[in-house]
Amino acid sequence: MKTKFTIVHLYPKRMNIYGDYGNIICLRKRLQWRGLDCEVAEVEAGEALPKNFDMIFIGGGQDRGQIRVAEDLQHKKHQLVEAVEDGLPALAICGGYQLFGDYFLSSDYGQLPGIGVFPVVTKATQTRMIGNVVLQSQAFGTLVGFENHSGATELYDNARPLGKVNKGYGNDPTKKFEGVIYNNGIGTYLHGSFLPKNPQVADHLLQIAATRRSNDLELSPLDDSLAKKAALIAQKRPQ
Repeated sequence: MKTKFTIVHLYPKRMNIYGDYGNIICLRKRLQWRGLDCEVAEVEAGEALPKNFDMIFIGGGQDRGQIRVAEDLQHKKHQLVEAVEDGLPALAICGGYQLFGDYFLSSDYGQLPGIGVFPVVTKATQTRMIGNVVLQSQAFGTLVGFENHSGATELYDNARPLGKVNKGYGNDPTKKFEGVIYNNGIGTYLHGSFLPKNPQVADHLLQIAATRRSNDLELSPLDDSLAKKAALIAQKRPQ
């Protein structure tokens, strides 16, 4: 019997902008290309998380749409925090990244509570941080994507950033760091979609999920030549 992986996709109707759904397509296809089955469990507000799953994904959304998401996440907080603390891989993009922190202080809707998966806080600024991003990650090498946000995210408790920004803004208009890595969870502002242009991150998350299933389950290599070409072109685009 094939191993079937379950990826939880949180709030796909509300948190899905700038190509974020492409991350789910990427994860599913990279498993299928290796002969592995993948089920995507889409979980909207008011719906329960599955009992067992292998990965968590949440995309970005508009501030107004995040109000309902922030409320609903409080009901799922214990299960999500426990999963990431236990080493489950997770990827949170933009608004999802903010709500996986302690809170997001918006300019129009006040303080939206987060669930504290990541040791970060976010506050709205008057700076619109928009454009193509290139960053250098100690864990993953060169990463590319697209950002569009006005939140300044501060890491604390020695949290590790995903990388240092070479082009673009990242977490903050001045500090030039982007994203966060906590346990096997990654938070980032990079849309675009993020994983198809950065397949090394996708395989990192998938390999963690595979190892948690079976210590001897190694993902076979894939031909990522087209993805690498796309990433090189993205690096040359102006901010």
